Amino acid sequence: MNKPHTLYIGLMSGTSLDGIDAVLAKIGAAGDTSLLGSMSTAFTPELRKALLDLQSPGPNEIHRENQAANALAIAYADAVKHLLAENDLSPADINAIGAHGQTIRHQADLTHHLAYTHQTLNPALLAELTRIDVIADFRSRDLAAGGHGAPLVPAFHAQQFATDKNIAVLNLGGIANLTLLPSKGEVKGFDCGPGNMLMDGWIAEQQGHTFDENGTWAAQGTVNQALLSRMMADAFFAKAPPKSTGRDDFHLEWLQKHIGSENIHSEDVQATLLQLTVDSSLQAVLRYAPQTQILIVCGGGARNTALLDAFKTKAKEVFNNPLDIMTSDALGIDPQLVEGLAFAWLAWAHKEKRPANLPAVTGAKGPRILGAYYPA
Repeated sequence: MNKPHTLYIGLMSGTSLDGIDAVLAKIGAAGDTSLLGSMSTAFTPELRKALLDLQSPGPNEIHRENQAANALAIAYADAVKHLLAENDLSPADINAIGAHGQTIRHQADLTHHLAYTHQTLNPALLAELTRIDVIADFRSRDLAAGGHGAPLVPAFHAQQFATDKNIAVLNLGGIANLTLLPSKGEVKGFDCGPGNMLMDGWIAEQQGHTFDENGTWAAQGTVNQALLSRMMADAFFAKAPPKSTGRDDFHLEWLQKHIGSENIHSEDVQATLLQLTVDSSLQAVLRYAPQTQILIVCGGGARNTALLDAFKTKAKEVFNNPLDIMTSDALGIDPQLVEGLAFAWLAWAHKEKRPANLPAVTGAKGPRILGAYYPA
């Protein structure tokens, strides 16, 4: 099953529903991973709407979901085709594709064996279109073992970023998830709350933009402390890990419930949502890893300059020791591509029959080989 080379492709489309990141990775025998190439493409408006509509119950869901799964496989395959062409490679050069799919439900807190997570995708079609082995459905095996199936990237973060210092890695996608890499001791990680998702949803509703570039609109507003306090009182933030979350928990209806009848300027709501991401993330670091020396920020949120500035300002207020905050750019990896690399690495781990979940992170009963295999 294994080929002599170690080239893998990772495909990621996250909670933000902004598009596809495709990465070409070279992975060594020990799992060391380097980025060789990448391409990103936005979802078509039709596909984005179809996937967004599936986040909530609606009529004819089975048909609509299967149509969206096929469309996503076609879009993934197109990204792979362009990535191969840009790097002068053929399908035979690639060991496997690691494909995340698009999360449309995440119900990890239900009673064991009733819990589920669902990432829509037609991986068989993706294998057929690309003529490359596909590994998909990475989360279900961990869930079956009593875990949350998320977050899965901490194992890759440990492989890629661990040093002799106390490091935290904060992935700011639609959801914010945190990996704690102490200089000594066990790796930990968990979802810590909303990342970009609520900010993206609010600006889309109020201004028709898909995201707040550089946090410019949020910077025009003022944080509403009463609203921030009400949102921070949500039970999820106080819950101890292992824990995971998604659009099932944090959505615009949740936001409107906390706004209530209060008349708040829309830009002030945006500023408050930005601060919610900052406060909930740093609260988690402070609670579970107060000795952290370096915070590495990755994901799309790392490009939001107002958000990063707010992180640095808040960190000076709440940490006794200096917290060095940087993006993964400082380590040579585009923040937008870290998750794509992680899913290439997860495909490698599946092919090598290596467990890739961390039970201390997800709560699973033990290490498990993740993913389902769809041969070319």
